[in-house]
Amino acid sequence: MARILITEDEDSLRSFVARALRLDGHVTREACDGAEGLEMLAEGEYDLLLSDIRMPVMDGIELAHRAHSEFPGMKILLMTGYAEQRERADDLASKIVDVVSKPFALPDIRKAVAMALAS
Repeated sequence: MARILITEDEDSLRSFVARALRLDGHVTREACDGAEGLEMLAEGEYDLLLSDIRMPVMDGIELAHRAHSEFPGMKILLMTGYAEQRERADDLASKIVDVVSKPFALPDIRKAVAMALAS
């Protein structure tokens, strides 16, 4: 299965998503913001970056730009609960697979990740 890095500043959501993806057999690591996520990307090889857009220190937009330039073969899936944040991701269309809207149910995020990995 896939190695997935989850960057999300909300602890409970980050844990929820990690548990859900482990149910599908994926190996997950977790970061609480984009800066920590970028450091973790440099430490290992990942198939997918699943990141919130709105986070402290480094947001998901900047993280996606930097991750794509440093790890061009890795797939990137973003998530957000804010419509204006989703619009900010439009300039990333060629670099990301999709943007998942929050709130989402367990089956929704599992399906979005499966589709991102298959793309």
